[in-house]
Amino acid sequence: MKILLTNDDGIYAPGLAALERQLQQLGDVTVAAPLTEQSGVGHSITYLKPLMAREAFDDNRRRRGWAVEGSPADCVKLAICALLPEKPDLVVSGINSGMNAGINVLYSGTVAAAIEGAFFGMTSVAVSLEFHEAARYDVAAELAVGVIEQMLTKENATHHLYNLNIPMAALNNPAEVKVVPMATAPWGEDFRKKIDPRGRPYYWANGLQPDPPSHEETDLSALRAGNITLTPLNFDMTLRSKIAEMREWKLGNCGNT
Repeated sequence: MKILLTNDDGIYAPGLAALERQLQQLGDVTVAAPLTEQSGVGHSITYLKPLMAREAFDDNRRRRGWAVEGSPADCVKLAICALLPEKPDLVVSGINSGMNAGINVLYSGTVAAAIEGAFFGMTSVAVSLEFHEAARYDVAAELAVGVIEQMLTKENATHHLYNLNIPMAALNNPAEVKVVPMATAPWGEDFRKKIDPRGRPYYWANGLQPDPPSHEETDLSALRAGNITLTPLNFDMTLRSKIAEMREWKLGNCGNT
């Protein structure tokens, strides 16, 4: 199996290295990741300037992969179309430092990279770990690859995109893998106003996680309970249930005839 690995924390992030080591048990891993951190960039792509890529090495001169001066989506698109000799069988993005659950999925560069892989018809998985200064990425990677390996034995060819989140509690205690929908409750937006040395105001965003709804289990509620969550995603944003109703509006023609 040929695996493309990327992230949004940058090519030297510890979560990427840990996941690379574990994924090597499943097949040949090629890394194409951003040169610098790209957290929160969503599905942005580079098209107004050249997209630069170079081979990156660690301190021991071991080749890490391709360092791309672009977004996570750029990395996947460029790797599949130009850098790799043949298309991968699996695209994995992560391990992200911080969970991508609820509507954070829409802002996430980690998830966007997986979506880009799914655009090409490849099974793609975004992997995230709850943020903690003492996070054990090696343990999280072992858990993630265990889930991915099971998924591949059951993968339905008609679906390709998954979001996997691991809470810190799962690193120390057995955790159930819950297949749950993503929560859609809005996060509380809080901006902390500060003053810089020249007297100018600036703002730090400080989003407040919503309370999970009590009537339905979601990724947020399952993670809060210490479970690993797995959510099938879809990049088709059409509200198909509304199509028939809107066609009855008989909007007609607009403009000059």
